[in-house]
Amino acid sequence: MANRGPSYGLSREVQEKIEQKYDPELESRLANWIIVQCEEQIEPPPPGRQHFQTWLMDGTVSYLFNSVLEYLYISESKMAFKQMEQISQFLKAAEIYGVRTTDIFQTVDLWEGKDMAAVQRTLMALGSLAVTKDDGCYKGDPSWFHR
Repeated sequence: MANRGPSYGLSREVQEKIEQKYDPELESRLANWIIVQCEEQIEPPPPGRQHFQTWLMDGTVSYLFNSVLEYLYISESKMAFKQMEQISQFLKAAEIYGVRTTDIFQTVDLWEGKDMAAVQRTLMALGSLAVTKDDGCYKGDPSWFHR
């Protein structure tokens, strides 16, 4: 999303290694879980890292957390600063819910698409925690996540 020029040298190598950790199959599984978790209030994203990133930023994180933590409400918005605020609220709520700090991505990882693999890890940790807690908020097939 940010207007950055091409990277060179070590910066490029580091970014390529980060991008290699992204799993397209996991993207599909996570998108399917999020749709089921949100009771199909949202449309699936087209395949691809950039589409997944845009889909999550456009309010999907709000729907997801409102469905997992029914007592918490994060409003959705299409305005850039509100979207960053939504992501930040999502991350704080994930930590309160019990996702370990080491499993939580940074806001720029999603906002700028710097490390979408970290976003996938956070969503996996959230799904696993929801299955483990067994508090009635998890929807979907429990075998999608490990306990």
